Amino acid sequence: MNELARSRAEAQFANRKKAKQALSDHEKAQQEVAKRTAKLRELRLAKEAADRQAAEDAAAAKEAASPKKRKPATPKAKKPAPKRRTY
Repeated sequence: MNELARSRAEAQFANRKKAKQALSDHEKAQQEVAKRTAKLRELRLAKEAADRQAAEDAAAAKEAASPKKRKPATPKAKKPAPKRRTY
């Protein structure tokens, strides 16, 4: 009986050790995924900022290259039509 109890205890210990190792491996995998995600997010934000800056630069260059449009002259104030005389 003593040997049976001992073998069961050793089996439980081995199972717990395997479970603890599996949990540790899982946590490491989660940390790797989190690091990779953070790196990709950082790269995406940097690319978006660069694209935004390039678009602003292109718009500024286009505006500088295009001839400036003259503002239309403001029309002179019209004189009111003379009132008709009714007798």
